[in-house]
Amino acid sequence: MIALTRFQIAGYVRSLRVLHPVIVIALVVALVLLNGPSGPDADDLAVGTFGDVAAFMFPIWAWASRALLDTQPDEQRALSATAARHRSTPTWAGLLAAYTVNLCLALIALVVPLIQAILADAPGTAILTGLALSPLVAATGTLLGAWTSRAVLADPGVSLLALLGGVVVLVLLGLGRLSWLSIPMIEWLRAAHDSPQEFTSAFPALTVHLLLWTAVTGAAYAAVPRFRY
Repeated sequence: MIALTRFQIAGYVRSLRVLHPVIVIALVVALVLLNGPSGPDADDLAVGTFGDVAAFMFPIWAWASRALLDTQPDEQRALSATAARHRSTPTWAGLLAAYTVNLCLALIALVVPLIQAILADAPGTAILTGLALSPLVAATGTLLGAWTSRAVLADPGVSLLALLGGVVVLVLLGLGRLSWLSIPMIEWLRAAHDSPQEFTSAFPALTVHLLLWTAVTGAAYAAVPRFRY
């Protein structure tokens, strides 16, 4: 699995597709995040930025995951599936590769908010909470991107619409009574902007929600037939 994971990451990097999300993140950091929080509530605003980063990175993580999983040609993916010892190995290797890339993208997006939070003297527990939120949300974005990859949805147009529609549906679900079916984006944004203490106290419930969503969605993805040629 490690060899397949490294192989897929290397192919994604060599194809230069990795530059697409990197450029978007760099633009957001330069145009938005570099304007750091100021004033008497700078520490609260700095903590709230962690919630904002997780929210705007969610569709980028899904997009990057889909792009990585679609980089490998069908014939090459078939050879990988044949060479693997277990049928599920290529599936989990692809998810691991996409998640690893998304963690690297998260590091790029979090550098500036982390420095700003430290300079604003934000509570250490709130900073650690903000840093821990992104890997959890990155897992959900990775799975959404995997569900819209070519191995599941062969048509590129349908795949792109499914990706965009999935992001919109999850946001809208989070606004209503069926919020338990979605990722808790509204909840973590509200908690992050209420106060550092509220963010920290709400994090355990957010973690459980995100882990359950990831586990159920990941198990369903593993059970879906793939590798269409």
